[in-house]
Amino acid sequence: MAPKRPKPKESTKKVKKKVSILSQERVDYLDYKEVNLLRRFMSDRAKIRARRVNGNDSQQQREVAKAIKNARFMALLPYASRVTTQRAGGGRGERGERGDRGERGDRPPRDAAVAVEELDTDLGDEIEGDDTETTDEE
Repeated sequence: MAPKRPKPKESTKKVKKKVSILSQERVDYLDYKEVNLLRRFMSDRAKIRARRVNGNDSQQQREVAKAIKNARFMALLPYASRVTTQRAGGGRGERGERGDRGERGDRPPRDAAVAVEELDTDLGDEIEGDDTETTDEE
């Protein structure tokens, strides 16, 4: 059998435990109206942060979650916040701001009167056609 290797020293390194914000600031009662304090327990997308991230113990985490949910219900905190990210493509590239469509100045403006007349004639034909097609059924 092969001899056992010694454990690397990195794995035996002690990890410093996070200290809770509630313990640091000596908060006895966590109120849902303390929005600034509750925001410190939320991510940028308005998610409740985990215990291992906050450093809370289980009882503190339950109180924090309950207060945040109550504040959300009272519309003091958002349920979710939209985060916009820039796509990897970057700018507009070779096509320009309007893409392949070109500038609006390239097309001649359409005459509004001609467009209205076309609509009136189309609607008039449909209305006249409806009158002739109806028959009395007894």
